[in-house]
Amino acid sequence: MRLQYLCVFALLSSAALGQTTSLNKTKTEAPEPVTKPTTLLPVEKVILYKNGVGYFEHIGRVSGNQDLGIEFTTAQLNDVLKSLTLVDLNGGRISDVRYNSLAPLDEQLKSLQIPLSENVTSAAFLIALRGTRVEVRNAKTTAIGKVFSVETVDKENAKGDKLQVTQLAIVTDAGELRLFELGPDVTVRATEPEVHKDLNRYLGLVSTTRSKDVRRMTIHDSGAGERRLFVSYISEVPVWKSTYRIVIPAAPAKPFLQGWAIIDNTVGEDWKDIKLTLASGTPQSFIQNISQPYYTRRPVIPVPESMMLTPQAHEATMEGESVPAKLTAPSMMGGVPGGVAGGSMGGVIGGISGGVGSIPRDTAETEEVSVDTAEVNEVLENQTSAAEGNVVGDLFEYSLKERITVLKNQSALVPIVQSSIDVEKVTLVTAQENMDALGTPLHAVWMHNTSGQTLDGGTFNVLDQDSFAGEGIMELLHPGEHRLLSYAGDQAVHVVKENEAEGNTTTRVTVLKGVMTIHREHRNVTAYTIRNADTSLRQVILEHPIRRGWKLDKESKPEESGATHYRFRVAVEPGKSEKLVIGESRPEVTRVSVSTLTKNQITAFTQEGTIQSSMAEALRKITAKKFEIFSVDQGIKAKQQDLEAIDHDQARLRENMKALRGSAEEKALLQRYTKQLDEQEDRLAAIQDEIAAQKAKRVQMQSELDAMVQQIVIDQTL
Repeated sequence: MRLQYLCVFALLSSAALGQTTSLNKTKTEAPEPVTKPTTLLPVEKVILYKNGVGYFEHIGRVSGNQDLGIEFTTAQLNDVLKSLTLVDLNGGRISDVRYNSLAPLDEQLKSLQIPLSENVTSAAFLIALRGTRVEVRNAKTTAIGKVFSVETVDKENAKGDKLQVTQLAIVTDAGELRLFELGPDVTVRATEPEVHKDLNRYLGLVSTTRSKDVRRMTIHDSGAGERRLFVSYISEVPVWKSTYRIVIPAAPAKPFLQGWAIIDNTVGEDWKDIKLTLASGTPQSFIQNISQPYYTRRPVIPVPESMMLTPQAHEATMEGESVPAKLTAPSMMGGVPGGVAGGSMGGVIGGISGGVGSIPRDTAETEEVSVDTAEVNEVLENQTSAAEGNVVGDLFEYSLKERITVLKNQSALVPIVQSSIDVEKVTLVTAQENMDALGTPLHAVWMHNTSGQTLDGGTFNVLDQDSFAGEGIMELLHPGEHRLLSYAGDQAVHVVKENEAEGNTTTRVTVLKGVMTIHREHRNVTAYTIRNADTSLRQVILEHPIRRGWKLDKESKPEESGATHYRFRVAVEPGKSEKLVIGESRPEVTRVSVSTLTKNQITAFTQEGTIQSSMAEALRKITAKKFEIFSVDQGIKAKQQDLEAIDHDQARLRENMKALRGSAEEKALLQRYTKQLDEQEDRLAAIQDEIAAQKAKRVQMQSELDAMVQQIVIDQTL
């Protein structure tokens, strides 16, 4: 409906404009060039990416002045507006590009005389009509006047119940205020024609919110003669999906890989006989709603008292010369500059009729048909791939060799890979770190990508000798890369895990610059017992976890290593068991200051075999020297205690001497106390000399100890 209204409005406006301008034209003016009716521009090429966008090319022929149209949804139009490229390849000129703009409904409603919102009630509508002349009619009377107010009041009915009713108040031409209680029997009609038009317009705008979301872009191309027009853009599309078939025939036939892509056409336009490319990559893309008109708040500036402006003189440029830049359009001859990643901007590539093959059937005769895997494999080996793989920057593309047709709102399964492949059937068992339980043994194929193409991630299923064997998930696989692909459980293989040994071993001890460094090695031995209960040989791939800081013994050699697991290969004969033993070690380094070692620590290191007897003897000399220093420290401490005792006794004597003043015994006791103080002073001096001598001796002994520690250089490997 919205599009029809716009078209009608455009036609009426154009007609009115034509009538008006024709009155002002002179007879000598040349007639305006005639524009041909709008025609749709078909899709020529599509590139689908993994990030949910598609690159589209339209190439069509135009003659003279012509309008060409492309239809989109609003979501697609946003992408088109920020990526649209238009080129007339034969000298024509793109005059303009138009599309039906949809302003937000709340902005469109602002243009109405009646202030109504999108969600409005009857009471709100009557309030919006305040001051409007209306005719109010109920079962008893009719009145004409202008709306004054709409109020909700309380009222009691005949039973005494309180109710809320809505009252409409109008003012008649005679100045009377009339009140009407609104109900089913009351009608209100606006008598002004302008209000009727506004109300109809309001209802029309609201109805457009439910109309079909179609945005048509019209491209006007001006020029002379026959020309080609190139159009390209990106648009939001569903992500294409990959799915593979791995066919494993009986020996000696070679396994075969067949890849398919699932595509969906939801852009609202048929893809007829197009060139399709599928890109395995995710170019950066984003959504911006640029097709929607935006309104911003502007500041309100009061009108100044004087609107007169005074002429001003501005400073001249001091350096250089200011010259307007001359704009020159780049030449378009010989091709199209720029482009979109992964897309070609050249001319139309000739189409090849055909598509996915079908099996002919004779309806006149019915017979039983039997086909085995070997026959299918022989047919597949004689066929070439339906898609060509190319590396484009960081992307990988599958370009279909034949053109295809996918109608709008339809999906298709298209071939992208068809090649022989190197695969080996194995049984995969995965062990997890810090877990005794093992994962379920799985049938798997160890696939080597010899197809020469990058295989996009997706689902796969396995056809093993005429029967479905299972399916799984495959991540992106580059050419030449190996990958394990599991597809079913293997109930014939049983695995038991046990830890056979775990302990610590000292490998090396060094003493250098007063630091003893002890190198230890933590060892762990894990054993896996694998039992094959089937009647055929099993190649078991056992995944052992890679633990941080641990390394494998030289005897443990994996087939390969992944990011989190080592992969060991074990061949198990029918009805037999094999044992896989994996040894690991983790280094540990401990550092100890030699000067802090005690006799007990040295004895413990010797008994556990951490250090040898020669190193123990050298370390015991250090502890003996430390004991001598300890003895000196104890002697100094005893002398300092004697000093503290004498100081305490002298303080006692001085207090007694103060108490004797004026007493009969003062003279005799003072002589006695004075003599004791003199003797103590001599003793203090002697003790202080002894402490000084002991401290000097300790310094000397500490220096000798430090020299002994630094002189010890030992490196023992155990």
